[in-house]
Amino acid sequence: MEMRQDGPDPAHRRPEGVSAKTVEALGALSKALETTERARGHLYSFHQRTGTADFQLDRAVELLRRAGHPEWAGRVQSEILGRNVIQGHWTFQIVEAYDVTYHRPFTLLEREAVDQLAQGRGHLYEAEMKETRHTVGHPRRTSRPSGSHEPPNEPAPPTSEPDGGLRGGHP
Repeated sequence: MEMRQDGPDPAHRRPEGVSAKTVEALGALSKALETTERARGHLYSFHQRTGTADFQLDRAVELLRRAGHPEWAGRVQSEILGRNVIQGHWTFQIVEAYDVTYHRPFTLLEREAVDQLAQGRGHLYEAEMKETRHTVGHPRRTSRPSGSHEPPNEPAPPTSEPDGGLRGGHP
């Protein structure tokens, strides 16, 4: 692929000897990992929304008691409030299991593949696609940001708490 003078920064240029098929394969692997990132975000939404619902049950229990329905308040409190969402698991445990069993190994494997097959240069597929899709010379369609800030060649370490540690103790 022909790279223009303003082409990708060095961290996003295909290393010599890396084939287009390898770049495409790593792009597919990266896209699959990005999909799991979205799935993981949905797990955190599930975790937080279930916890919010559980805390909202406190108000429902109180209102049922005030409305003269202590038996229903008691059932909600004993049958639903704080209940496991899967046998033996609150939602935080599901998120943790996903991270340990699937997400973290996938992240590490993808990084290792990029390191070994593309000299650690990620997003080569996207960088090359960008080169084919932007207008040469157009000020809003350059290959790189203006200035000299080059992205690091190392990924940020994976985190197991994308919600900033707001686990809060709900189910």
